[in-house]
This record gives sequence, structure tokens and C-alpha cells, in this order.
Amino acid sequence: MTAEKYLRPEVIRQVGRLDLRAKFIVEGFLSGLHASPFHGFSVEFSEHRKYNPGDDIKTIDWNVYAKTGKYFVKKYRAETNVTGWLVMDLSQSMDWNGPLEARSAGVKVDASVLGAAATETLTKFEYGICLAAALGYLMIQQQDPVGLVAFDTQLRTVVPPKSKRTQLGTLLSVLANLRPSGPTDIAGSLMQLAAFVRGKSLIMLFSDLLPTRDDWRSEAEAVIRSLYRLRYAGHEVIVFHILDVLEAQFPLAGLIDFADVESEAHQEVDAQGIREDYLRFVEEFRGYYQRECAAARVDYVPIDTSVGFDRALLDYLILRQQRFG
Repeated sequence: MTAEKYLRPEVIRQVGRLDLRAKFIVEGFLSGLHASPFHGFSVEFSEHRKYNPGDDIKTIDWNVYAKTGKYFVKKYRAETNVTGWLVMDLSQSMDWNGPLEARSAGVKVDASVLGAAATETLTKFEYGICLAAALGYLMIQQQDPVGLVAFDTQLRTVVPPKSKRTQLGTLLSVLANLRPSGPTDIAGSLMQLAAFVRGKSLIMLFSDLLPTRDDWRSEAEAVIRSLYRLRYAGHEVIVFHILDVLEAQFPLAGLIDFADVESEAHQEVDAQGIREDYLRFVEEFRGYYQRECAAARVDYVPIDTSVGFDRALLDYLILRQQRFG
């Protein structure tokens, strides 16, 4: 099996160890980059920028020129280093695998909509953990300090940022042992994070952003205010908004008894009858965050558990190059 195949969530699930997952995701991603128009966005080039007239020719990296035919100048480490924080949502709602739950409950699913994800995928939390592990792997490769925060109703786990190679093992060990459980307070936890983190950093949030009340907009507004608070403190922020593939596409049919994973509430509905309204809500929900994050100058990456990890990693590298390149 080639490394590129490990960019698929339904394949990475077969790999037990998180360190191997991270390694395969990153190596598959970089392998794909070198065979694509985006080959310039590799870890190798993260410490270079394009040559501009007036630059000292002594700073030109001739090895890069020999490989690419393009002129790049070396950048000093102080110019490229950024401290990263991986911020994990421990909400119980993150611990959900839609296709698996549908199969277990005998619910009809349109496999043509889901493709490979109809048979196997990851929970939202597993997806976020794999993505965070891969980003941590990338940052350590670039000798960037990276730390970790996990939260529910408040900050629960904190790993201070370091750039040593041993930090990767620490991060992966903690990530592998995190378990989502109970309710969450995203806005409150991010406010706490803003008060806790010192120095300008890159905050990477992994969450489904699902509200805990019917009044989702007021809860979303509170989250946006917390993102503004992080921006006011000088931090760059990337929000990876992770939904389950069933939440994002709703390829269901028949009468279904929906249960709230964070309460004991149940409701039986006709899936086909509500599909149009449901998808309209998802569009509104995501659209709200996309608009408000743009206004706050926060990078917003909407994904679901069927999306290959290459898309999220490429978004990260493009956004980082725009910011620090």
C-alpha cells in the first residue's frame, strides 16, 4: 500500500498506533505534493522565500535552484519559527461515527452519496486527533515549538510547547490517551486559553462546534467573541470545523429515532422529509462561522470525516505561507 492511500480516513482507521498514522499521513501528503502543482508547499521549502531583486545573492540556496530551476533565499530561523497550539474539543458529541452507528441501528444509508466512507470512517474525535498529530509532526519537522490543550467545560490537559524531537512523542502519547466525554464550553475555554497563552502563537482549534442548546446562534456568537479575544491578544487562529459525514451530507432514509449524545433526549423523524431543511441548516450553520471568522481574520476550514487529510494539511500550509512567507 502506498503512503498516499493513508490520506483516506477509512484507510487510516486500520492503523492502530497514532505515531504511524501521523507518519503515513504526512509522508503521503508530501509525496502527493511533489507530484502536484503545489510542490512548493513542502516542509523542505518552509524556511525559504522567493528571491527578490536586491536580495543578497549570497543568501540564494543553490541546492534548491538545482532542483527547481527557481531562485530561493534562505530565511533565518527567527523569521520562520512560530509557536503552535493544538486545541482539542473533548465534547461527547465528537465521539461519533455516523456510518457505523447507522449500520448498527439498521438505518438506510445512500452509499452512492458517501462512497468509501459508507463502509468505514473515523469518529469526529479520531479524525481531529489524526489531523492534530499530523500537524504536530509537520511543525516539529520544521523545528517549530508546538504544544497541546484539551478542553471540555474548561482547560483539562496542557502540554507546554517545545520544538525538541522528543516533544512529538509526548504530544502523540497525550493525544492517543485523550477521551471525549460530557458537555463542553467552547467559548469559555477559548477565553481561558487567551488568558493563559503568552506570546503570539498559532492556535489550531479542532471541534465540531455543535451547540448544546436549541438557540445555536447565541452560542455561536459567544464562540466568535472568544476568537476575537484570541486575535486581540495577537494570536493567529485556524478553526478546523469537523462534522461527521452523515452530519454534513445526511444521506439517510426512513423513520429514524435520533438520540442526543449529550443528553437523554430522543426524537423520531422521517429522514427524507427533513433532509432539505436539515441541509439548509448545515449550510446556514457553516456559513455563519465562515462569514464571522473572515470578519475576525480567523482562518476557517470546514471538513467532514470523509475528506482526505491532504485537503486540511494543504489549507494549513497555504494559510501559513500567506502569513509567514
